[in-house]
Amino acid sequence: MMLQAGPMALVGSLGAVSKVVLLALFIFSVISWAIILYKWRAFRKSDKDDQRFLQLYARTPEKDELRRLAKRYGHSPSAALFMAVMDRLAPEADSVATALSPAEPDAPDRQYLDRVIGHVMQDQIGRQETYLPFLATTGNITPFVGLLGTVLGIIDAFREIGKSGTASIAAVAPGVSEALVATAAGLCAAIPAVIAYNYYLARIRKSAFRVEAFSIELLNFVQSRMRQVGIRG
Repeated sequence: MMLQAGPMALVGSLGAVSKVVLLALFIFSVISWAIILYKWRAFRKSDKDDQRFLQLYARTPEKDELRRLAKRYGHSPSAALFMAVMDRLAPEADSVATALSPAEPDAPDRQYLDRVIGHVMQDQIGRQETYLPFLATTGNITPFVGLLGTVLGIIDAFREIGKSGTASIAAVAPGVSEALVATAAGLCAAIPAVIAYNYYLARIRKSAFRVEAFSIELLNFVQSRMRQVGIRG
């Protein structure tokens, strides 16, 4: 009967404790969905920029020109890695070829570049993980918040039964059904958050693997150029 009356009538029939629990779950759910949509757009833009930059890298043999073009792809982790390595090899005003010339005694070695790459990759992973802890928190605690509302609602229902002095189904069912609404709301908030959290973690791992593969190719290019100009890294 309560469900037939509509959601608003159902919420209006709930007790104060159940309303507070539902309000908290609603806030968690709204923020979670905002994060889910925001991260979906961010990952889509990042993957698109990364793909375009990697295609540009394969087509552009002149790395000084590529460094200027890479600034267009601000959402690409691979572009950020490339610019970080190139900036360590040479200031932005200098060319990479000049920095790797024999006249430059302080060219960075492989170990230093490995540390730079590791730092940049961790920074990019940290950026991609922004707001994901909230999804994990929502998935972990909202079922328990809903369960708390259910338990408190059942306690109130049995208290009312004790006052009325009857334990018939007609007296018990409305209070129990109202209490179970909190559990359902908690699950509705938790399930999308858990699915999105796991999905975005998988995308972060995929992006990290792609950037790591690119870093191997980039370091190979740097070492090859060093050997060509007579520098040992």
